[in-house]
Amino acid sequence: MNILAVLLSFMISTSCADHQDDASEPVKYHNPVIRQNVPDPTVIRVDDYFYVYGTENARMHIPIYRSLNLTDWEPAGAAFTDETRPDFEPKGGLWAPDINYINGKYVLYYSMSVWGGEWTCGVGVAVADRPEGPFTDLGMLFRSNTINVQNSIDPNYVEDSGKKYLFWGSFHGIYGIELTGDGLNLKEGSEKRQVAGTAYEGTYIHKRGKYYYLFASVGSCCKGLKSTYTTVVGRSENLWGPYVDKQGRPMMENHHEILIRKNDAFVGVGHNSEIVQDNAGNDWIFYHGFCVDAPRGRKLFLDKIVWMDDWPAIAGAVPSGEADVPVF
Repeated sequence: MNILAVLLSFMISTSCADHQDDASEPVKYHNPVIRQNVPDPTVIRVDDYFYVYGTENARMHIPIYRSLNLTDWEPAGAAFTDETRPDFEPKGGLWAPDINYINGKYVLYYSMSVWGGEWTCGVGVAVADRPEGPFTDLGMLFRSNTINVQNSIDPNYVEDSGKKYLFWGSFHGIYGIELTGDGLNLKEGSEKRQVAGTAYEGTYIHKRGKYYYLFASVGSCCKGLKSTYTTVVGRSENLWGPYVDKQGRPMMENHHEILIRKNDAFVGVGHNSEIVQDNAGNDWIFYHGFCVDAPRGRKLFLDKIVWMDDWPAIAGAVPSGEADVPVF
């Protein structure tokens, strides 16, 4: 074989090898995964689809999106129409929904509030036969002034040891209370209990192994690029606490670990969703944030959680610009 033939053979084999390497590299996704305004996300898996819901916007009363892979999303309607929208708080917005499947129904808890209406805001509940609705509003569960917790918003439903609970609160303590068996009312005689201090809102409690993890947000949510929202976490061996940081200091005294903070590209990163798993058992979490280069609206972000010494972590504790896609 002459020198030219040898060089040609080498170039062909190198080109094939390069092509194979490129093909074997993991596929990436880019944040944000929804570039529309989808604040305060909540997510549920139904068969092959994931459905995500967010605080209402000028066009939709709790927008709903769906996806097969957590990264590519399509609109799936809204929880309410103009006619079916809850109205127990006059001129109130529908904020921070929480979606669940309870006793054969899709149960959507929601906050209703106006800015500054911290004693008249409250939490309501609606039901549907399908995740995309239509949802039928069942009305208010409680207001701040009836349950005596200022700024009663941001509900989170929890099942534990055969009982059903609702946790909520925003910068005036995080509280929980027992619900009826269908999850649609407060259990008669149940009393609220405080589980975390006054630094937090956007609560989500996740059980893994022997620990309960209380995820929450601190700082300002809604000031555009001046937002200081940060996602934090503490853990406990009991649903009712005490939740503590890695040094054992209590969340009742506003101690916690930082899970996601801002970086140069994304700020105001908080109000995380439930944790969901891909087909390989990897854990993923959604949250909202502002893009520095396109700051209008709170967009939807996705990142993988890794567990280190029984604590959740996000790579670098900041939002990823791009990352390997979930496994489906």
